[in-house]
Amino acid sequence: MSDERQDAADQLRHLREDVRAQHPPAERAPDEALGPARATRAPEKPPAAPEPPPPPPLVVPDPAPLGQRASLHGRWPGGLLGRLARRLLAPLVEAQSDWNARQAEWNSRLLAYVDGRSDRTHRHYDEVLGVHSRHMADIDQRHLQLQEDLVGHVHDLVQRVDLVFSESERGRLALELALQDLRQRLLELEKRLARG
Repeated sequence: MSDERQDAADQLRHLREDVRAQHPPAERAPDEALGPARATRAPEKPPAAPEPPPPPPLVVPDPAPLGQRASLHGRWPGGLLGRLARRLLAPLVEAQSDWNARQAEWNSRLLAYVDGRSDRTHRHYDEVLGVHSRHMADIDQRHLQLQEDLVGHVHDLVQRVDLVFSESERGRLALELALQDLRQRLLELEKRLARG
């Protein structure tokens, strides 16, 4: 009885190998089924934005009239009392006038310094903001390119998954047909074994 089983198992093994030899699974290379993969692109530098027109210059008040020395000639009262007041107060008035002129000159220098410092600060911030803006534009451009590449790769991946599913379905159908054929042969073999 065990020899008969061994013979039946050998016949089944040979039958299975014959079926596999007659109906090999259809395997295709991915490049053959899908075509070549899409090449990635290197990011391109976006075009530079046009420079905005410069704003109108600020009008700085002229401090020159403040630096002029005020003359008191002709403003002293006349007479003996006026001459006496002029003689007594002239050094004081002259010193105050000199101090006022130096103060006005210092104020105009300070105003020029603050104005120059403000211009340098604004130019520096404009450069920083310009570099940041160009950097952000480059980032946005790269993000758009990466988004396009990602969409392309996702579509490619979907095609590959569809191919795998279709190939597996095709392989499943081929295996079902081979299994039906094997069942039919097995039934015929069992009938022959039962007869003889």
